[in-house]
Amino acid sequence: MNASATTDLPVVVIGAGPAGLAAAAHLEDRGLDFLVLEAGPYAGTAPRDWAHVRLFSTWDEVVDPAAEKLLAPTGWVRPDPAGYPTGGDWAGLYLQPLADILGDRVRYRARVTGVSRTGRDRVVDADRDTQPFVVHIETADGREERVLARAVIDASGTWSTPGPAGASGLPALGEKAAADRITYRVPDFRDPAVRARYAGRRTAVIGSGASAFTALAHLAGLADSAAPGGSDGGAGTKAVWILRRGISGSTFGGGEADQLPARGALGLAAKAAVDAGHADAVTGFRTEAVERDTDGRLILVGEDGRRLDPVDEVIVLTGLRPDLTFLDELRLGLDERLQAPVELAPLIDPNQHSCGTVYPHGVNELSHPEKDVYLVGMKSYGRAPTFLAMTGYEQVRSIAAHLAGDREAAERVELTLPETGVCGGSGLFDQPGTTEPGGGGCCAAPATLTIGAPGSSGGC
Repeated sequence: MNASATTDLPVVVIGAGPAGLAAAAHLEDRGLDFLVLEAGPYAGTAPRDWAHVRLFSTWDEVVDPAAEKLLAPTGWVRPDPAGYPTGGDWAGLYLQPLADILGDRVRYRARVTGVSRTGRDRVVDADRDTQPFVVHIETADGREERVLARAVIDASGTWSTPGPAGASGLPALGEKAAADRITYRVPDFRDPAVRARYAGRRTAVIGSGASAFTALAHLAGLADSAAPGGSDGGAGTKAVWILRRGISGSTFGGGEADQLPARGALGLAAKAAVDAGHADAVTGFRTEAVERDTDGRLILVGEDGRRLDPVDEVIVLTGLRPDLTFLDELRLGLDERLQAPVELAPLIDPNQHSCGTVYPHGVNELSHPEKDVYLVGMKSYGRAPTFLAMTGYEQVRSIAAHLAGDREAAERVELTLPETGVCGGSGLFDQPGTTEPGGGGCCAAPATLTIGAPGSSGGC
């Protein structure tokens, strides 16, 4: 196929989440043909999975400008810019309406199983860049299809591939066999069945990021519900917080200095859970094995031979990682540690950067040896947790400009990020729809969080 014929093909966007639909909106704004392929049955499948969790960022920070431009003629009005959406809000009030506008250019239940160059595996050089991409799809009824594309934007995220409990990056010995007592998500404590699962029991929380903070705060709220005026029987609820490192001044994030108020409040909530005795911290513990005692409870065994007291449940929140299996026939340039594009990796290294110190970036940092294939959104960060939605929107704006031939716009950076704290994960509020007086935006005063307040459902 010649180059001119290739440019007549659509840009295939993988994933109808925040970054994928923002990419579609920018391609639409540029007059470029595109097709969005979504494995789930609706837009925002991943945010719907964590519908109960509140974002760190306000509505003002999680709506893409090109998407809002598409939505405006329909009468859509952005929710309170200073409010903090949950994952369910984000999907239902923004992502699904946006996907609905795009119509049949968004295909649901279309799981991408492979991407390559037509007639060229990753070994073949001849005429490689002039060949279109071929995208293999599996439909809900098991049929296989293929779609040709001029470019591929992979916005499939990392939600489907959580990290294991094992400190080596592989599942701990016995981890799979203990699956009935292990979860890799923040449980929805609004659900009575979920509350009953953890109430009055001892739960290990493995992880040191925002999701672990959220789980600790919820478990503390469940424990407090047993106090006078509490809503249900949380007596005896106890968390054991497992950290691979020690506790330092930065363990709980930016606190009151955090320019994302929800993020700062969340770290303070986790600290309050520890200070109140609702959670015991076990530091320097690297999980090697998961065993069962005679009662079926789980015993975590460390690499150093330590055996912790039995727990009833384990919540593993050790981060997410990209699924690269369906991109195996493409020539990707990925950092060997983070699995992020090699030019981007030094800018997002979590050992050096938080969300706000990541330099805004676009097509140059996201390019690969394979021309016109891009990993965007959470997936572009590989294993780094320092991603913000605003960063993804800037990424796809730059890529769409590049594909439209507007090099000046592609290389222009127009983004200022909030600074400090621990990134990724969720927010948690006692008053989810409000901000402090005079606040709003990324620089408002930190929100006040009360754990287990009377009448609280324990949700976000």
